[in-house]
Amino acid sequence: MYPTDLTEAQWQYIEKVLLPQERRRKHDLKEIWNAIFYLVRSGCQWRMLPKDYPKWELVYYYFRKWSDLQEFDLLLSNLRESVRFKRKQNKEASLGIIDSQSVKWGNNKALKGIDGNKKIKGIKRHVVVDKNGFLIAVMVTVANIHDSKAANLLMRVLKELCSSVKTIIADGGYRGELADNIRNTFGYVLQVIISGYQKHGFRPIAKRWVIERTFAWFDYNRRLCRNYETTFDSAEEMVKIASIKLLLNKI
Repeated sequence: MYPTDLTEAQWQYIEKVLLPQERRRKHDLKEIWNAIFYLVRSGCQWRMLPKDYPKWELVYYYFRKWSDLQEFDLLLSNLRESVRFKRKQNKEASLGIIDSQSVKWGNNKALKGIDGNKKIKGIKRHVVVDKNGFLIAVMVTVANIHDSKAANLLMRVLKELCSSVKTIIADGGYRGELADNIRNTFGYVLQVIISGYQKHGFRPIAKRWVIERTFAWFDYNRRLCRNYETTFDSAEEMVKIASIKLLLNKI
C-alpha cells in the first residue's frame, strides 16, 4: 500500500458518485484510481508505474476513458460541494478567484511557449477557484498567451461547470475592457484588485491570495511541478486529479 492509495471510505465515495450500479467487473477500479493518484503525486512515467498496480496500459486506458466521459469533472464538482457543505457553506460557490500559473516544460515533446514576464518556457494554467481555494475550472495554454486573452475562454468552461458563480476576483493582469466583455457575455462581475507595495511593504490581499495556496497545493504533486504532457487536455486532467485527491482527504 502506498501513501496515495484510497481509504475504504474514499473509495466508497467515488463508487457512489461514478458507479451507482453494482456489477461484476473484470478489473479492480479502485486499484486503477490508486495508480493514477500515485502517478500524479510521484511524477513517474506511465510505463514506470509499480508492478503492484495493474498494467500501465490498462491504467492509461481508463484515464483516457474517464477524461473523455468527463468523469473527473463530475467527481471534482461533487467533492467540492461535499466539502463546502461540511464547512457549513453553500454547496455551490457564488464567488470565484481567477489567476494563472506559469510552469516550466519538462521535455522536448511537452507543450511550451515563453512567458515574457516570468521568463518561463512552458505552459500556463488558467484557473478559477472558490473562496477556499478549491478548483472550479482549469484551462491550459502555452505560456505566451496573456491572461486577459485566456480569460474569455476560461469563462466558457466555468459557465458549463459552475453556473452559480456571480462575482470573480482578479489581479491587475485582467484590467481593461475585459471586465465589460465578461459581464456582457457571461454575466459575471469581474472585480480587479490591485495588490500594491505600501509604506510598510507588500500586503497580500486575503481573498485573492487564496489562489496562491492553490498553486502551492498543485506543486505538492511532482507531475505538476513541470509540464510533461503533450496535450492540453492531459495537462488539465492532471490538475483535476490532484484537486480530487486533495478534496478526498478533506471529506
